[in-house]
Amino acid sequence: MSLKRSLRVWSLLVLVLITSSLTFAQRIEPADVINEEGGAVFITGEAEYTFPYFELFLPEPYIVLYDVTGLVERDPDFYPSIESQTFGVITSNPFESPFTYELSLPIRPRGALRDVDQDNRTDDGVMIFSISITSNTWADPFLEQRDNFVTGVVSSALISTDVDSYLELYSGKLILYAADDEQGFPSGYGDDGRLFTEDDPVVLLPQGYTVVDITEAEFVFDRAAEPEVALLETEDAALDDFSDMGYLEAYDAMIELLRREYAFTEYKDIDWDAIDEEFRPRVEEADEDDDFEAYRDILTEIATLIPDGHVSGPFNVEAFQAAVSGGLGMAIRELDDGRVVVTYLTPNGLADQAGIKLGAEVIELNDEPIQDAIAQAFVWGSYSTPHNLRLEQLRYVLRFPVGTRVELTYLNPGDEAQTERFEAEFDFDSFGQGGYQDPGVAEIVLPGELPVEYQFLESGYGYVKIYSFADDLTLTVRIWERFMEQAVLRNVPGVIVDMRDNGGGSGFLGDQLPAYFFDEPLVIGNSARYSAERGGFYVNPDTEDNFMLPDESLRYLGPVAVLISPDCASACESFSYAMTIDNRAIIVGQYPTAGLGGSVVPIAMPDDLTFNYTNSRSLDSEGNISIEGIGVVPTVLVPVTEETMFADDDVILQAAFAELDALTFGTAVNIGDTIEGEIVDGEAVRYSLNAAQGEGFNLILDADDRDQFVIRLYLRDGFELARESDAGNPEILELNPRQDLDLVIEVDVVDDDFSGEFELRIEQND
Repeated sequence: MSLKRSLRVWSLLVLVLITSSLTFAQRIEPADVINEEGGAVFITGEAEYTFPYFELFLPEPYIVLYDVTGLVERDPDFYPSIESQTFGVITSNPFESPFTYELSLPIRPRGALRDVDQDNRTDDGVMIFSISITSNTWADPFLEQRDNFVTGVVSSALISTDVDSYLELYSGKLILYAADDEQGFPSGYGDDGRLFTEDDPVVLLPQGYTVVDITEAEFVFDRAAEPEVALLETEDAALDDFSDMGYLEAYDAMIELLRREYAFTEYKDIDWDAIDEEFRPRVEEADEDDDFEAYRDILTEIATLIPDGHVSGPFNVEAFQAAVSGGLGMAIRELDDGRVVVTYLTPNGLADQAGIKLGAEVIELNDEPIQDAIAQAFVWGSYSTPHNLRLEQLRYVLRFPVGTRVELTYLNPGDEAQTERFEAEFDFDSFGQGGYQDPGVAEIVLPGELPVEYQFLESGYGYVKIYSFADDLTLTVRIWERFMEQAVLRNVPGVIVDMRDNGGGSGFLGDQLPAYFFDEPLVIGNSARYSAERGGFYVNPDTEDNFMLPDESLRYLGPVAVLISPDCASACESFSYAMTIDNRAIIVGQYPTAGLGGSVVPIAMPDDLTFNYTNSRSLDSEGNISIEGIGVVPTVLVPVTEETMFADDDVILQAAFAELDALTFGTAVNIGDTIEGEIVDGEAVRYSLNAAQGEGFNLILDADDRDQFVIRLYLRDGFELARESDAGNPEILELNPRQDLDLVIEVDVVDDDFSGEFELRIEQND
């Protein structure tokens, strides 16, 4: 090809490119911008919120230029890359609303790019950011998927969480970046009312940063160098606030809200019409008389009608103290066999002075059978499960106003029934000992000053206690990860997670801390939430909860026992339930957990009163209500008997040790036992044996395919003492311990696919 012809070809190509560019520029109008100052460089603003749990969920809040490019595809799993993250500065107290912030924009932003001009051409596209508040709760200094607050609490751009418009932008301001002046962006929502769809009207952006207000139908493009961008509170986070209304108006608003958005109306058969019919006349009277105390007590009464531990009204401390301050100096519990026995005596209290003994059976209270009296006892508060209600009735049945005359019939151990008359005296010691109490004396004593504390025990097991998911969440995660790291490094034979005193808090932590015991991102479940568009509760499949796996170095895959109690509530139950997936852990306790399955939110009422209710339903992976009214049920049920109630040991912890021992070291056997066992698909079988000093024994194994079997003998720390060396010799191992030993006998096979039965005899030798 001649030089002249080559120049013509190149000129033609350049002309085509120029023409193409001109065609695009001619077809799309430039954005009509305001404040043309070359684009944003430095952004300031104010954030105002009413979210009542701001400090809990955002203990260390950060301002971040948040890449929301994934909203173009409505991708719920999108989260900003590390490179895209630019952090600002909060310039006033973030825990006092409103607070202020400032953000310097990077010269070279690193967000994802999306071509959104709808012209069917491939362009570089634009970067799309919001300014958001988030908290770095997990791992390294940057945000990760578990820190993803794309829908957030406060943000410069609002995103829908409704099932029919999930992840649709609908209000606020976005920060756009175009690397050149040939990138398009929508200037409105189009006829379908949705952004980033084919009917969007499109304009040409200038190069650099542009702030776009997407609140109105026609977007406003701002090119000020130092714009102010307010951070808006999301609909899900905003407090339902009726505090500026009158008593009657606020009551009506509350009842209508509960009719629509209380999560368990049908499940618990709540009749809001009947409730309204009963209480509205009293509210009208309180409103007319401006009677604060009457109004407060009405809200409290309504809450007690709802059998849901998340539902609560204002608390009348004076009335409570007057009603329950009097006691008899004793507390009671109900045993599995139906008897009600005395489990606590206040030293030198009324019952103690009368000669009532620990373990005494209570027969009657005020000439009424004790079982009937318990069933009729009034309790302060609401409870989701029958067992929690019953335990509280056991507490309150012995509470009276001071000076109340009480008659009690009881039966001391080994004695005859007696009746004693009392006059209730001030006694809060016995009140604190009523209801559920962990049986026995705790063997592991931790300071209880941190949300998570742990020890590694002499047995080798790792023991960790999570006191709360409502304390410093960042600190909770750090201590938890430290424990998990050590458990993995030490290769502990088992882990015990004690959840018995955990009253809940962050449901997200409750869902995700169990992920450290799994190696697959399994589905945990979902939530049903109210949809204003549909007028009812619906499940959004895009909000399905999955385990977000931590680094492999923090995953422990050995045996786990979770200790539960009726005091384990809400987020604590989320954790415990997650540990039942694939039977990952044994769940040890005397009762199920509290049965609080949903999210609790407050309603602000007049005169600083608050009414709390449940606004979502926790569901399992198949869409069934999983916790509410049920709780997490123990797989190892520790009996409630006189032996367990008055044991010197922590019997729930002891049961966990026994179960872990069986899982880790095998079923306990003794010298003299003959065991019939089976190996399936080459899976070895283990037995644990405690051998005393000088107590010699022989291990003898018989089987049809004897040459397939191998026996090994270990110490519990894994040190191998002996193994069968002569296949076919039935008297394979002999041991004469010179000290007390905790041993593990392992019966294994040569062929990994072999299955077969065997007989193992443990014979004492002479």
